[in-house]
Amino acid sequence: MQTVLDVAAMQSRAYRHKRQGESIALVPTMGALHEAHLKLVRRARSEASVVIVSIFVNPTQFGPKEDLDRYPRTLEADLRKLEALDVDYVFIPSAKQMYPEGFQTEVSLKYLPKHLCGLSRPTHFAGVATVVLKLFNICMPDTAVFGLKDYQQYRIIQQMIADLNLPIRIVGVPTVREEDGLAESSRNTYLSPEERKKAVAIAQALQRIEDAIVKHGKRDAGELIELGIRVIEDAGGRVDYVAVADPDTLDDLQQVQKRTLLAAAAFFGNTRLIDNRMVDLSETVEEKDAENR
Repeated sequence: MQTVLDVAAMQSRAYRHKRQGESIALVPTMGALHEAHLKLVRRARSEASVVIVSIFVNPTQFGPKEDLDRYPRTLEADLRKLEALDVDYVFIPSAKQMYPEGFQTEVSLKYLPKHLCGLSRPTHFAGVATVVLKLFNICMPDTAVFGLKDYQQYRIIQQMIADLNLPIRIVGVPTVREEDGLAESSRNTYLSPEERKKAVAIAQALQRIEDAIVKHGKRDAGELIELGIRVIEDAGGRVDYVAVADPDTLDDLQQVQKRTLLAAAAFFGNTRLIDNRMVDLSETVEEKDAENR
């Protein structure tokens, strides 16, 4: 495993592998790696002959009052974990390397960021899209692997790839959860023991909504959102949003449709956590048909 700090050096290595006809898979991360990240790396290893993991805490996706300075940084532990997974390169650029003096270009999408997390973090996804496009140009991947816990991010990168005709296949990997159902997140480390117990309410709220849809036939989005908010607030959380949305456009729905995204963001203490679930009613109908045959 090689660690690469320089943009030009990483680009040169990627170009060499491409000339040799080797496939490249990229896993972009901000470090503080946990099991969910490692799952992405394992998937990348199965997708390509060369695996690159980037570790870069990207300053442009943090708002002025967000947690850039205290975002967890555990580089030595991250490198040990990645070496055990047979990663070929770990790309660790500095902010100065990625955003040199005079940098002025931004990638922004018109519609997808104006939903869900983008409502309370209006500059976030422009920062995400810009840094991911830069990583694509530096690392030249054939495949890029992202976690579906950040579903809005996944859709934005998917849309950017389509809009800009990038020759990259994006792979989404299902959310990894802790034993009680809380989605794995680097920010979970911010939680006090008491906050950690309460934070599982986000996953529980989405499960309650899904059960109301699948088991009890509820379809009214407003009623379902109220249910989710109640579960989170009863646990002591402060809700940013609970949404019932179209999984392609991220538009709010009035009624549940065949494929529906359930998403939530909430604060426990000062820590903002997100989660989502996809409800596919066509699968439920097919399963019932199979049971009746």
